[in-house]
Amino acid sequence: MSGTRAVVFDLDGVLVESEHLWEEMWTRYAARHDVTWTAADTEHVQGMSAPEWSAYLADRAGGHDDAAACERAVVDGMVDALADGRMEPYAGAAWMVRDVAARVPVALATSAPRRLIDAVLDAHGLTRAFQATVSSAEVDRGKPAPDVYLEAARRLAVDPVRCVGVEDSSNGIRAAAAAGMTVVAVPNPTYPPKPDALALATCHVDGVDAAHRAIVDLLT
Repeated sequence: MSGTRAVVFDLDGVLVESEHLWEEMWTRYAARHDVTWTAADTEHVQGMSAPEWSAYLADRAGGHDDAAACERAVVDGMVDALADGRMEPYAGAAWMVRDVAARVPVALATSAPRRLIDAVLDAHGLTRAFQATVSSAEVDRGKPAPDVYLEAARRLAVDPVRCVGVEDSSNGIRAAAAAGMTVVAVPNPTYPPKPDALALATCHVDGVDAAHRAIVDLLT
């Protein structure tokens, strides 16, 4: 991997602690319509783009709202959680991004919608660290399809096979691997990736500090 020329980070579960907040908002929305959201529902939609999960959630909740209204309600909740200080970077995550960005171009490839991406990066002073940010809502297919990672590499003008992708979830790992990237997996202990997905990663590490070291090692 001495030819590595860029690093592409996921957002939720890699840089900010937010996976539980998505589950909270999906659960809350379903409960408004007297529907119980389950762990299986969360597993099903993790990694989907906003248009994909909102269509699923709207249908799951009985079709009272269309997907667009469903998405607005959930993302409004996420933006409120950010404003309330409930969506903080993992310890060392901001430093990891800035340090890596000083070495090679970095991009973001995330299932979060554009409105939330911009709000999170602005709130935590990370906007300028990224040369490109891509929401899976801006490509044809969400994770586990490789589209969002391929688009991130395209915007960086770097061959995907010369990129490191940093992921925490099953579908995220699958997406980065399908794009041809070297994958550093940082498993989320609350939502651990499936063994078959984890097997696609070049390495898997415990936490941000270990991920930072692994990325730097791959760049040298």
